Amino acid sequence: MDMSAADVKRAPTIEGRASPQQSHLPPLSSELNGSEILVRCLQAEGVKHLWGYPGGSVLYIYDALYKQDTIQHVLVRHEQAAVHAADGYARATGEVGVALVTSGPGVTNAVTGIATAYMDSIPMVIITGQVPTPAIGLDAFQECDTVGITRPIVKHNFLVKDVRDLAVTMKKAFHIARTGRPGPVVVDIPKDVSLKTAAFNYPTHVEMRSYNPARKGHSGQIRKAVQLLMQAKRPYIYTGGGVILGDATAEVRELVDLLGFPCTNTLMGLGTMPGTDPRFLGMLGMHGTYEANMTMQNCDVLLAVGARFDDRVIGNPKHFASVERKIIHVDIDPSSISKRVRVDIPIVGDVKDVLQELLQQIREAQAKPEAQAINAWWSQIKEWRDRDCLAYKKSTEVIKPQMVVETLWNLTRDRDTYVTSDVGQHQMWAAQYYRFDQPRRWINSGGLGTMGVGLPYAMGIKLAKPESDVFCVTGEGSIQMCIQELSTCLQYNTPVKIVSLNNRYLGMVRQWQELDYEGRYSHSYMDALPNFVKLAEAYGHVGILVERPEDVEPALREAMRLKDRTVFLDIRTDPTENVWPMVQAGKGISEMLLGSEDL
Repeated sequence: MDMSAADVKRAPTIEGRASPQQSHLPPLSSELNGSEILVRCLQAEGVKHLWGYPGGSVLYIYDALYKQDTIQHVLVRHEQAAVHAADGYARATGEVGVALVTSGPGVTNAVTGIATAYMDSIPMVIITGQVPTPAIGLDAFQECDTVGITRPIVKHNFLVKDVRDLAVTMKKAFHIARTGRPGPVVVDIPKDVSLKTAAFNYPTHVEMRSYNPARKGHSGQIRKAVQLLMQAKRPYIYTGGGVILGDATAEVRELVDLLGFPCTNTLMGLGTMPGTDPRFLGMLGMHGTYEANMTMQNCDVLLAVGARFDDRVIGNPKHFASVERKIIHVDIDPSSISKRVRVDIPIVGDVKDVLQELLQQIREAQAKPEAQAINAWWSQIKEWRDRDCLAYKKSTEVIKPQMVVETLWNLTRDRDTYVTSDVGQHQMWAAQYYRFDQPRRWINSGGLGTMGVGLPYAMGIKLAKPESDVFCVTGEGSIQMCIQELSTCLQYNTPVKIVSLNNRYLGMVRQWQELDYEGRYSHSYMDALPNFVKLAEAYGHVGILVERPEDVEPALREAMRLKDRTVFLDIRTDPTENVWPMVQAGKGISEMLLGSEDL
């Protein structure tokens, strides 16, 4: 990208959103130091929450934050959690999440959070401290090559060497983060830049010659897509996280209403179609439903929107390509089209804009798909659906994890509820058995598969949505990766509910070891778990141990009753339970194991 200052149109002096009464920073007419400029930029972008951890190279920035009261800074206990919390906030609200870390280990601790956001295309700006410019490259104390380290895991990054470029750079950072295919942007600020002064001029907007993402799809391509959809005998609509990020849920639902086609969502797209809608076939992919996967493999026209045909969705590409079908692919990112699967009608553009034009053209054409063929297709889908692939053996002796999630769904289905998860078996059970009826209510790490995100995600969401219920469905392995954030929950009054499906194993690892490694459970058993109830209490929260199936619902009700307290539910679940259906590595998506009887 050409990021020259000449590409930016400046306003003489653009005020931030803080009024003089709300901020103790110097008047806008005077020169400001870099830290004060940074705060003004954040205010101008409407930032209300910032997660971070101080250190030597960012102390001037923290001093500037101290002098204002329009942005709430949340002091986390580990930099990884700062980025995760800002990430969760961004996923739930659609706004740009902002995190602040110091140089050296502050940056390296944040890398996992940045990579997590990058893989799932989450709009974020991460501000990192850097050693003074004269010391860069001299192995100074707490120095690292932030630009070099983060280059593969960001949409873009900047090293600001001149305080006069700081405001322009921040404007670019927010613009890049939120437009096109969203993603994290790192702004690296040396300590001397945060101290030097300059006039504050915040740009009204930016224009970059090398960055101009398309919004409108090609009308001719959309017309071809309409023709293909109208001719389809076995159509399917497949949507991913891009629909959520592009706020195009309403358009997808309208399209399904108009055409009557079956629809599936990826793990990242859950909530696009209501989980209770009979035209929704469930999640597809490695742990998707039988009907969703069989429909994917056997359709004759596939409309893919904001999805990328990744390995967890279609399995073996050769197997997927063995059945002839026509594919329409809509995505904001041209590099995602025909990356793993050859498509017939590529449409590059903002998914919301493209779907709106698609809907308009369908109505204008006054064409309808062949009703008899569509009815026959639905009859076939009903046969697959009748397999009831998510059925599991109920028990009065041990707690089945699926039952816990089903109970949570029944208790919260009529409430405004957000569910976060970590990564593993509990994540898949939450995706399978909690029927998300709205977008941005299911917050998890899809692309990178990061353990430890659940609690920081929940903290970030609760700060943004204080009146909503926020549940973190986790496991005893994942929760311990960022468990110190229980301290943050207490300090900033973010009363989340933690539902730990404690099976004493790294469950997904154990499942693979059972199926593919002849039961050699190498280092997947947790031998020295803490007393989670006492641990929660030590952090100032409520801990509840649940060991019997009949106690699950009362415990969840009690957690919900304690509206203003963080509650940790240590639920002892069946350690032998596996996630079904399952597509093993190297297999096609229709080659599913539906249970242990298929082994």
